[in-house]
Amino acid sequence: MCFSAGASFAGGAVITAIGVITVSTNQDHSRRLFAAIPFIFGVQQISEGFVWVALQSPGHDLMLSISMYIFLIAALVIWPSVIPLSVLSMEKVKSRRLALYLFLVVGLLTSAYYVLSLLVNDVEPRIISHHIKYAPVYPRPMSLLVFIAYLIATLTPLFISSVRKMWIFGLLVTASCFITGIFFREFLASVWCFFAALISAVIWLIVRRERLKGTDR
Repeated sequence: MCFSAGASFAGGAVITAIGVITVSTNQDHSRRLFAAIPFIFGVQQISEGFVWVALQSPGHDLMLSISMYIFLIAALVIWPSVIPLSVLSMEKVKSRRLALYLFLVVGLLTSAYYVLSLLVNDVEPRIISHHIKYAPVYPRPMSLLVFIAYLIATLTPLFISSVRKMWIFGLLVTASCFITGIFFREFLASVWCFFAALISAVIWLIVRRERLKGTDR
C-alpha cells in the first residue's frame, strides 16, 4: 500500500480482526466464503507490510519473495474467483444465480491467466514515491483485456446479488477503483487493494444483517 509498512500492518491487523469476528459470528454455510473476505484482505495487507520491510532492508530476499507472492496471489488470483463464488453461494434467486455462474467462469479464466503469468514472468516490486509498484505481472498486449475481465468478475456480481446492502459494498469498491485508477494508476494493485481491504469492513454489516434476518424467520 502507499505510505509505509506501518500503514499496511495496522490496516491489515484491523481488517483481520474484523474478519475473525465476521467468520466467528456467522453460522450459515452459504455465507462462509463471503464472511471470510475481510480476513483474506487482512492477511494480504499484512503480507504487503513485509514487502515494505524487505524492500527497505536489503538482504531479506526470501521474505520479499514469499510476502510478495502472497500479496499478488491474493490480489490477482483469489479475488476474481472468490468474489463471484462467494456472492453466488449466497444467492437464492435462480435467474441471478445463472448470471453469476457466467461471471464466475470469467473470474476463473482471469485467475488462471494470472497464475500462468506469475509462473512465467519475473516480478520486481519497487518503492516509488511512497508507493509499491509491482511490474511486470503480465504481458503488456493483454493487460487491458485481462484487467477488464478482472473488473467484470469482481465488481459486477456485487450489483447482481439480491442480498440487501450488497450494492453498497459494490459501489464503494467500484468508486475506490476509479479513484485509484485516476490518481494512482501506476500503483493500482497496491493502492486499490488497500482501499478495498478497508471497505471490506462493510461485509461484517452485510453478514450481520443477513444473520439477524435469518433469526426473524
